[in-house]
Amino acid sequence: MAQACRRLYGASGGWDEGYVSEYCPRTLAWTRAVTQSLRAGAVLWFDYGLPRAEYYLPERHDGTLVCHYRHRASSDPFVHVGLQDITAWVDFTLLAEASREAGFELAGFTTQAHFLAGVGIDREMRLAAGDDENRFARLAHQARQLMLPGEMGERFKAMVWLRGLDLPLSGFELLDLRHKL
Repeated sequence: MAQACRRLYGASGGWDEGYVSEYCPRTLAWTRAVTQSLRAGAVLWFDYGLPRAEYYLPERHDGTLVCHYRHRASSDPFVHVGLQDITAWVDFTLLAEASREAGFELAGFTTQAHFLAGVGIDREMRLAAGDDENRFARLAHQARQLMLPGEMGERFKAMVWLRGLDLPLSGFELLDLRHKL
């Protein structure tokens, strides 16, 4: 664990006294275990997160852990025990490293907004709404929450791993962020 902390410290540019963050030392073992039976296929990941160089920045002094209880956010995992959702962001660089360790090709990394635009969310909304303009307007409002930068569009990332496949990946064509990993 000390070696991992030194590596993260080096990637971040250094931290001040009292810096707190999250790290999942079992990511490599966990991803290997959940993907070992997949001889050929694709693994898609969608979650809040950042590449390592952005995740462990000094200004993220208190980490990314957030708790949600009845539509209210807090940073205390010890209140409402068993009743609240507890989440932390993903170090997508660690996930990319896990893809190679598990024998996959890292085939794409982008924002949720660019993924949804790339797979044609506008076309899918039109098909789902048919001629009902009110339904289309409701779907467009929902899509904005998924795609706007201040909402989920930039905070959520999409990653795909491939093993034994050579597929066109329309959701990853508009913006390729693999160079940030």
